[in-house]
Amino acid sequence: MYSLWKRLFNKDASSDLNKRIQDIKKNAVPFHIAIIMDGNGRWAKKRALPRVAGHHEGMKVVRRITRLANKLGIGTLTVYAFSTENWKRPKSEVEFLMKLPEEFLGSFLPELVSENVKVEMIGDKSYLPPHTIRAVETAMEKTKHNTGLILNFALNYGSRSEILGAVKKIIDDKKSGLLNGDITEEDFSSYLMTGNLQDPDLLIRTSGEIRLSNFMLWQLAYSEFWFTDVLWPDFKEEDLLEAVEVYQKRSRRFGGV
Repeated sequence: MYSLWKRLFNKDASSDLNKRIQDIKKNAVPFHIAIIMDGNGRWAKKRALPRVAGHHEGMKVVRRITRLANKLGIGTLTVYAFSTENWKRPKSEVEFLMKLPEEFLGSFLPELVSENVKVEMIGDKSYLPPHTIRAVETAMEKTKHNTGLILNFALNYGSRSEILGAVKKIIDDKKSGLLNGDITEEDFSSYLMTGNLQDPDLLIRTSGEIRLSNFMLWQLAYSEFWFTDVLWPDFKEEDLLEAVEVYQKRSRRFGGV
């Protein structure tokens, strides 16, 4: 009897979720959503588990949210997976985080390919272990012709470093004659790691923290922000839908009236 009720409950919940998705799609959805996935360590600590257990659980959430973003028709989903400051964490935790892309993409890649999802990455590859780079580059190669949702991993990414790198490239190109005239905002944006992407329409940060943590400082200039106390491993499909619903009620004037 319990099993029957559980199946009926899950069926009803799924039906409600699908109806909510269809209602949301009747209005404009954000083209690019960026997420600061925070709270994995605190989630694990609350359960007397090692911090890496929180990261592993958080990886499962990325899969669910990617599927939902694809259903919603989101163009780009950028997830802040590892910052340039995260190297300060304990060595064992960093090593675990560097292995996660292999596990995540190893099991999820066939679905990404079949669902027309394209994998991309922003960040400095030079400090990443070879096995991490190999996993990401394999996924990028196998999905490069896909035309649906872009799943963009920010891996060893820091916005200040990105901006400084863009300035250095612009100076070099000005000196060599590759770039002439005044530098526009569009020019500068093209030198960033996200040069091929539209700026985020919506930023989501979990765990109750209210800061950007060196994430997309240039790109988020006119993004809508949505903060939640929910820890990332507890972040559900309903939470993403709520964020999008809030976004749809806001008036984006970009400095105008």
